[in-house]
Amino acid sequence: MRKEKDSLGELTVPDDALYGVHTCRSIENFHMAGEKLPLELIYAMVKLKQACAAANAQLGLLPHDKAVAIAAACGEVLSGKFNDQFPIDTFQAGSGTSSNMNVNEVLANLAAEALGGKRGDRKTVHPNDDVNMGESTNNVFPSAIRVAAIELSGGLFQTLEKLILALEKKADEFSNVWKTGRTHLQDAVPMTLGQEFAAWAHALRKAERRIAYACMDLHELGIGGNAIGTGVNTPAAFRGEIIKALNQATGQEYRAAEDGIEITQFLSDMGAFSGALKMLALDINKIVNDLRLLASGPNTGFGEINLPPVEPGSSIMPGKINPSICESANMACLQVVGNDAAVSAGCAAGQLELNTHMPLVGANIVKSLRILTKVCAALDKKCVRGITANEAVCRKYFENSAGLPTILNPVLGYDKVAELVKESLKTGKTLAELVREKKLMPEKEFAALLAQSNGPTK
Repeated sequence: MRKEKDSLGELTVPDDALYGVHTCRSIENFHMAGEKLPLELIYAMVKLKQACAAANAQLGLLPHDKAVAIAAACGEVLSGKFNDQFPIDTFQAGSGTSSNMNVNEVLANLAAEALGGKRGDRKTVHPNDDVNMGESTNNVFPSAIRVAAIELSGGLFQTLEKLILALEKKADEFSNVWKTGRTHLQDAVPMTLGQEFAAWAHALRKAERRIAYACMDLHELGIGGNAIGTGVNTPAAFRGEIIKALNQATGQEYRAAEDGIEITQFLSDMGAFSGALKMLALDINKIVNDLRLLASGPNTGFGEINLPPVEPGSSIMPGKINPSICESANMACLQVVGNDAAVSAGCAAGQLELNTHMPLVGANIVKSLRILTKVCAALDKKCVRGITANEAVCRKYFENSAGLPTILNPVLGYDKVAELVKESLKTGKTLAELVREKKLMPEKEFAALLAQSNGPTK
């Protein structure tokens, strides 16, 4: 063990720890969540530290050798070599000071050792004066949430796009499979199975746009604003230099906050982003519920489609297959809804110049992004791609549907169609069979009528 000192006194720190006294106090104090702050937020803070070091060096505020050593330390952490050095619980100091100082101490010790100093020696590289120069947790942590969200969104967009394409492909594949539509879970007018899949794909396209739109505001960063966003103790050019360095390192297009005080007080942009993620979760939840209904059976349910089997469905009923991927997606989506509820409450919980629920907000946004990225990938690979249509079942329901008479009204008239419905109920013959049997209209005209009833979509 080594001894380190801070404003509260002296504390022992493990010799092999890259973190220091502040982190040790936080480890002792915080353990309510039982899980560490997500590494994505740690890495985002490290990227911001790297950009700040470059900005301070460019402005002549940080010696060149220290800036180089801090930047190199950031690179080492981002390589994943020191993930175990960030042990602090998610539920910590409300601004995230505990994790910000954890990052500062790890980077300071790595940089100090690179410059010939010793671990825990603040004289070579100081965690506050050097690594945290021109910064405050109050702008580092919320900026890190935004950076992490933007970066994780890239993965979500990739898997979501593949899921949408898979649904669109099925829409084409099933474009000629007639079935009955349902409203209130009762028979409605005819449609094709392809139209159903196309509608799902379009809903996810809209969800994709909502998330992309919310991302635009997340590119605005409060980094460099210091304690309350005024930029106290920093030169006017500092914020611009940070953004420049960060954009060069990440390839993104971040921009400095228009109002540093506003962006420090309000987490509304994050709330809107989380809300967009929730809407995606709600849409996916609706889609998988529909898939479960349409695949129900196989002998006593709808049975219009077949979902690919992924595992035996029962420990007691031989041969049973369940919609397991859809069910897991249901649960995952409901978790995202719960995460958004926590984010919303956290966004509303700030007072005056600071929101003090940032770790809660950041952790739940990261979790939602992780979940939805995996949900989309699983539904694409293990569900949608392998769906097949039970065309005979779809045709049977279509021809027996109570909604089919509706489209015959304009041609045959209400009274004639009503007679056909009565005869159908009496004889057991479908309405389509009666129309053909009585030669009430040519087959081509009947097919054209169906096509016209389906509108311009597939």
